[in-house]
Amino acid sequence: MPDLPISDRENARLAWARDASGQAALELHRASVDAGFRSYWRAALTGDGPASVIVMDSPPDKEDVRPWLRIRDLLETGGVRVPRVLAQDTQAGFLLLEDLGADTYLHVIGPHNADALFDDALTQLLRIQAAPCPEGFPAYDEALLDRELRLFDEWYLGRHLGLSLDGQDMDRLNRVYRHLIDAALAQPQVLVHRDFMPRNLMPAQDGPAVLDFQDAVRGPIAYDALSLFKDAFLSWPVERVDVWLGHYHQRASAAGLPVPDLARFRRDADWIGVQRHLKVIGIFARLWHRDGKPKYLADVPRFFGYLDEVLPRYEEFAPLIELIRTRVRPALAEQARAHEGLGG
Repeated sequence: MPDLPISDRENARLAWARDASGQAALELHRASVDAGFRSYWRAALTGDGPASVIVMDSPPDKEDVRPWLRIRDLLETGGVRVPRVLAQDTQAGFLLLEDLGADTYLHVIGPHNADALFDDALTQLLRIQAAPCPEGFPAYDEALLDRELRLFDEWYLGRHLGLSLDGQDMDRLNRVYRHLIDAALAQPQVLVHRDFMPRNLMPAQDGPAVLDFQDAVRGPIAYDALSLFKDAFLSWPVERVDVWLGHYHQRASAAGLPVPDLARFRRDADWIGVQRHLKVIGIFARLWHRDGKPKYLADVPRFFGYLDEVLPRYEEFAPLIELIRTRVRPALAEQARAHEGLGG
């Protein structure tokens, strides 16, 4: 189905939802907005079935829903709690899903319950990592790792901060990127969700339910555990993160997953964390400058905080520390002065 004007897309979505649910009077109300092009809509139902359902609208020319369905089925086969699909039209880009409620882990987690919630999350993560990757499954290969890292210098340094990187700057970045790529490729490889964090986990029976898994690849085993504990929107004390990573390692070892010894695993988590932090900083800048979504930039300082925790531990990251000190911090200070000069 070609991309429709907004009003036509709304009409098509409503007509499809009414037909798929068998309820001619059904109305849709915004449930949440994805960082991509998908949107989610809630509808109350009448009768003896569920009280409500969710419609996923994934415009097919912008975000094909079929990869989401393929990964969903793969995960479900492996015992992972994923949203149940009640009806689908892949050509139009509409899915009718069970309603898991309004709250994600991000809404309900806190210091008092984080241990228990994360332990439940690890149960799902271990099942994800134990799932066999089908033949031809995409890999977190050198090309993908490099493309993700380049988001940092293209969208954050270049587009957002307006920095023109000279040869010395690029040499610093390239040396660090090489270390990060080599380290990621050297890790044991498993199925990787790529965004396994509280916002993509929902409290549910036999859960949590796992969301936003359509970009899964075969990649480094430390990636998802690190993403869970060093979240994009919520920070925890370093001491708690260290305990949780140790707990994951213990459970993964007991489950027979190919984790290395604990000291090597902690190093692997640090290094793949640096790769992820740089990537996400670049993505958040792109969401603003390309997609007109500025709110994510407010969380960029969180990722520089993560980098500040880890980079000094490893001499290989000295070039990145120097780049941040000599180019990034001054550019941020200049932006702040300009913002104040405009009256905030």
